[in-house]
This record gives sequence, C-alpha cells and structure tokens, in this order.
Amino acid sequence: MKRIIFFLIAALALHLVLPAEGAKENSWIETSKAKEAREVRVAALRGPTAMGLVDLMERSKSGEIGGNSYSFVLEGAPDAIVPMVVKGEVDAACIPANLAAVLFNNTGKIEVAAINTLGVLYIAQNGGSEIEGFSDLKGKTIYSAGKGSTPQYALETLIAAYGMEIGKDVEIEYKSEHAECVAALLADKDGSAVAMLPQPFATTAQMQNGAIRIALDLNSAWKEATGVPLVTGVTVVSKEFGEDRDAVLSFLSSYKESVESVNSDIERAATLIEEAGIIKAQVAKKALPLCNIVLVTGDEMVRMADEYIQALFEQNPKSIGGKLPGDGFYFN
Repeated sequence: MKRIIFFLIAALALHLVLPAEGAKENSWIETSKAKEAREVRVAALRGPTAMGLVDLMERSKSGEIGGNSYSFVLEGAPDAIVPMVVKGEVDAACIPANLAAVLFNNTGKIEVAAINTLGVLYIAQNGGSEIEGFSDLKGKTIYSAGKGSTPQYALETLIAAYGMEIGKDVEIEYKSEHAECVAALLADKDGSAVAMLPQPFATTAQMQNGAIRIALDLNSAWKEATGVPLVTGVTVVSKEFGEDRDAVLSFLSSYKESVESVNSDIERAATLIEEAGIIKAQVAKKALPLCNIVLVTGDEMVRMADEYIQALFEQNPKSIGGKLPGDGFYFN
C-alpha cells in the first residue's frame, strides 16, 4: 500500500517539477484543414498502433485528406523506426511511450503529439488455480519477451507497486520471442507459470490453443496501482513537422477519425488490417476490443504521459533515457 501511495504522490508532484510547453488543450477535435497541401510520411509498428491507422491508410489512397496527403511504412520492431525518425525520413511515428522519452532526451528531434494506445499487455495462463488479481502472481514464474523495453519496465514497476520482490515472491524468465513464451507456458503442467503477452499476440495464442486463457489485463492492474492508465504507444512528430501546426492538426484530426472508425466498425477494420499485412482479419476481429486503441491529445495527453513516464523513471531511469524529458517534449 505504501508503494502505491508513493506512485500517486510522485505522479502528482511531477506537474510541479515538469511543466510542459504543450500543456494547453489542442483544438484539433474540430476538423482542421492544412492551409497548404503537404505529404506526411508516417511510420508505425505492425500491431495496435498501426491498426488504428488503417482507415486513414485506406482513405488516403483517394488523394488529399484535409489538405494533406499520406504515405505509410509499417515495421515489425521499434529499432527499424528509430533511424527513420533520427534521419528525418518520416514526419510522424507511432512508437512505445518510453522510446519517445529516450529519443527526446538523446536527440531533441521529436515532439509527442498524441497517445495512440493504452494497455495492450495481458497475463495468460494454462491451467492451475484461476488468477483474479495481480497479487495472485505471487509464487509464479512469468515468461515474457520484450526485455529492455516497455513490457519489462511495466511488469517490474507493477511487481514493486504490489509489494512483491523479483527473485523472492515472483520469478521472471525473459524469452526472445512471444512464441517462446507460449511454448514455455504450454509446457508448464502444474499451473506454476504464466506468460505476459501483448495484443494481438495474446488472442492469436488463444485461437491456436484453447487451453490458454487471458487471466489479467495489466492496464487495469496498472491503473489500480498508480491511478492512471498504462500508456503503451504514442505518436511523435518531427520538430520540423511540428512547426507546421496546421498540417499537424489536420493529421491528428484525420487520425482521430480513423481511430473512431476502427473502434466502431470492427468488421471493416479487420478487413483493412489484413489488407495492410498486419494480422489476419479473423484474429483482428477478436483482438481489436482488447487493444485499447485511442487518440488522446492536449492536456489529457500531457497528464497521462507525464504520470506514466514518472512511474518508469522511479523504477528505472534508463528506461526513459536517464532523465525526465523537459520543455519541448510535447507538441504545442
């Protein structure tokens, strides 16, 4: 309990020590149109972040949208997108929230314009007594991929927040791929192990083996422990693109329409997701309601991102580049 209270106090204190230039509310909710046509180059990961863009990708084929035209590149890992951002080869990129802080601290070349995905991490189990809360993980071995990235930092922060200690109360065994986590989970015969899996991989694993069940939504566990949602992905824009305010607002307005379309028409979205080469439509239909695809901007974005980054900083400063990002981190 003391640990949970500490995180809440730390999150509130952040607003006093880290004033952000982007703290005023953006007005892009009203449909914005760029004054001059501009090509916007967008990079995203093949997962929930790209899934939220598929409607915009489809509509952009017909030409300009709100004064902008768009091109998209989808990659399988953040490491493939980082060089594009640093070299100025893309105008906007959908990346993990902690990576945005690292990029800003190391280069100063980006601004966070939106939160695009909340919690996509889940705990899956295969037999054993049912896990109903995060504290039920005590005594378990957790298989997980993503060492050195958001999954590791989120998991380790939660373990500490719930008063447990790695190596004493719970074990973590990191694997190189999610498929290895599933294999290890299926090999567990006594229910002493679980696997932490992101969407849509968690749904894929369930569809491949009916014995696997999703036991915990880590977004709920994070919110219970810290008082704020688990911010998984953000959309960053280059500093140069950020100077063209009308074009950025137009992009965000079109992006918002895309997210709303994806969340409201899952059948159509699933088809577009398969056409984009992200995942099969059959998987997308089941996974979409669990992917927490959003588009949050302005004051709410700053508050949520600040509190999440503060929590990571308290757990491991290296996870965000060694220090809290200062002025200029948010699109204003």
